[in-house]
Amino acid sequence: MRLYEDPAAPRWSLPPALAALYGGDLGYPEPCLYANFVASLDGVVALGPEYPASGSTISGREPADRFVMGLLRACADAVLIGAGTLRASPRHRWTPEHVYPAAAADFALLRRQRRRAAEPELVVVTASGILPAEHPALQAGALIATTTAGASRLAGRLPPTCTILPLGDGPALHIPQVLDTIRARGHTTILSEAGPRLVGQLVGDGILNELFLTLSPVLAGRADTTRHGLIAGLELLPARHETADLISARQHASYLFLRYRLPGRRPSAGHSDHQVPPR
Repeated sequence: MRLYEDPAAPRWSLPPALAALYGGDLGYPEPCLYANFVASLDGVVALGPEYPASGSTISGREPADRFVMGLLRACADAVLIGAGTLRASPRHRWTPEHVYPAAAADFALLRRQRRRAAEPELVVVTASGILPAEHPALQAGALIATTTAGASRLAGRLPPTCTILPLGDGPALHIPQVLDTIRARGHTTILSEAGPRLVGQLVGDGILNELFLTLSPVLAGRADTTRHGLIAGLELLPARHETADLISARQHASYLFLRYRLPGRRPSAGHSDHQVPPR
């Protein structure tokens, strides 16, 4: 059920079946970098390294949330993840139909209407180049953004479906450079499904344009484990005040589906770009 929609938000015409499930049309300004998260009522998005399937646990594998995940992927030219996300999901494929197979034909129709490739390109960011080469997502094909040392470590280990992009000789990657490289391949609409640390870097550099947040009616709690919220590795308040504008709000049962616009900005002169540490 649609609760609120910014009348000025851009809209593409979705195939009728997708529009019916979503409760209207969906679109983005281009270029656009947007992220998708599911969070518990107390703000937890990751349960810790000992619980790799955090998203599914927090969402309860709610079909409406999985549909939105699939729809956001179907709208994207590329899906961006970090190496930690890849390793935590050993059987996952970052395609629309993987999370919501019932709408596979309609997702494909949307991509044809938008003149997109059959599937979004998977982009894996890893400074270290330490990746599970046998992962089915890599076997299917991915773009690997890494350092010179990471590229050397990966040489000859990945299937020919993968493309390795060495982006510097240092021990870390500069996130704006990674995004510029992805866009140079013609990808104007990029979905981030990376974890809180990489998203913290996107927010810190002012290059995340929109956030989709599913609020799940579950309490996660915190005790002796590290349980991140949306952003990790970056402190904002009280020194830095960042706000977001609500674009839309939808409800399904006790779940809320929220969409926000962030005030994107480029780092000012003298500002050091956030870097992806070796992983």
